[in-house]
Amino acid sequence: HVVPEFLGNRAPFADPDARALIAGLDLDTSLDSLVGLYVAGVCGLGYGARQIVRAEHDKGIPVDTIVVSGGAGQSPLVRQLLADTTGMVVVASTSPEPVLLGSAMLGAVAAGAYKDLTRAMAGMSELGEVYHPDATLAGWHAKRFAAFELLQQAGKAIRG
Repeated sequence: HVVPEFLGNRAPFADPDARALIAGLDLDTSLDSLVGLYVAGVCGLGYGARQIVRAEHDKGIPVDTIVVSGGAGQSPLVRQLLADTTGMVVVASTSPEPVLLGSAMLGAVAAGAYKDLTRAMAGMSELGEVYHPDATLAGWHAKRFAAFELLQQAGKAIRG
């Protein structure tokens, strides 16, 4: 289990003192063990995203899709893991530079080319591959998410 808060928690808890926690390590130095740690780390990122989405829902902000971009988000494995860990649809952008495209959208709205960001997004971007959560893994991820939150609580208790 990995809680990847190496630089604190920005969202949803805004806890700059939070730190990463890893549980379940052994002395196995095989490639399989490294892959397992990598997958656990990506799952930890997904569980953190799951907390953010839950916080948004609690505030009345509906979220039904996560759009990924950049670095690891280019990997089909990472996209599927994010869909599975969050229980949400994950979609990739077709843009090779979606962050820069987002900046261009803001500029287009500021310049008056589009009335609002929603229209700029519709006019300037398109969605690519769609990843649906694997329903057969929902129970397994619910247990791992509970462990993730327990580790976060343990980390906070240790700091306190």
